[in-house]
Amino acid sequence: MALLQRRTQRRNTSSRTSHEAWPTSEALSFRELREILHRMPKIDLHRHLEGSLRLQTLTEIALEHGIDLPSYRTEDLRRYVQARDDQPDYHRFLAKFRLLRRFYRSREALERIATEVVADAAADNIRYLELRFNPIALSRAQRFPLQDVVEWVTGAISQAQQTHPVTVRLLLQIGRDEIPSAAEEILELALAYRARGIVGLDLAGDEVNYPAHRLAHIFRRARQEGLGVTIHAGEVGGAANVRDAVLLFQAQRIGHGVHALENSEVVRLLMERNIALEVCPTSNLQTGAVRSLSHHPLPDMLALGLRATLNTDDPSISDTTLTDEYLVAVTAMGLNLEQIRTMVFNALDAAFLPEVERASLREQFTAWDTLQILEEP
Repeated sequence: MALLQRRTQRRNTSSRTSHEAWPTSEALSFRELREILHRMPKIDLHRHLEGSLRLQTLTEIALEHGIDLPSYRTEDLRRYVQARDDQPDYHRFLAKFRLLRRFYRSREALERIATEVVADAAADNIRYLELRFNPIALSRAQRFPLQDVVEWVTGAISQAQQTHPVTVRLLLQIGRDEIPSAAEEILELALAYRARGIVGLDLAGDEVNYPAHRLAHIFRRARQEGLGVTIHAGEVGGAANVRDAVLLFQAQRIGHGVHALENSEVVRLLMERNIALEVCPTSNLQTGAVRSLSHHPLPDMLALGLRATLNTDDPSISDTTLTDEYLVAVTAMGLNLEQIRTMVFNALDAAFLPEVERASLREQFTAWDTLQILEEP
């Protein structure tokens, strides 16, 4: 009742705009805070398809296709798939993908996983999702034709959007260790499937051992062709990788970028070019990119006026949702609800969308803004 009274008082404060009526997180119980954050309409710009399998689905696919596992009990598989109980380690985190890609055994399995990603995002009140996947890694896993993988994923995502209230766009991912000819093939597929929802390219993989400068021209061409470009950089590598991503790859967004703040010139570059940072706190902790959530640079990014956004990265591996990431930002990093809202609108501004679609989405988010979130269901 006390919370309802506080909400009513704020709704009646006509001198404030809706987002200025946010309650302070200190005034809320943990349950109330989580409820508000869950009901908030969200945007996730950085989520990997391969890191988004439901554990139950994993078990069922393994049984159907005879995949040898140490256990077929869902709870027993957590320690093999998830990083939540592991010592933080970047390469151990990446190694989870090698196991998860074993489960893309058929067209039906791939389509099921893609469909469930959309359903899970909708259940978390994500209203706009950019989902990335590596078609070469998925095609190699079972020797599927590369174009078939793209066809199956785009088709499943398109169908899933018909039954769930979330808009999804896709990014094709290129591995840092990929040969240029294969990377060129991915770019051509991205261009060919723009009408099916592919809006950009992502560079991902082992930042420590593969600087990937030899692939930069492919991403520059993607920009020339009108695709969005985001580059994993400054996750466990230094600020120089972020600089290279912007200057050599022409990145509009940086995946993670937690080490960008180590160099003032790189910070200035990000500000001057209005580069968005796709921050994934739980993942950053599990990879060892940050030593603790209380030492995460996200509050400093916001204080400096950088265009930071909050994202999930790999929900299955990190055992997280976007609501969880928002909750971590408030409870472990000391951010307030207005800062959470700011990052939602940062993500809206940074989405790889035509301006007409962005304006339409902005209208929806403005209509969904704070007062509706704070209403009692």
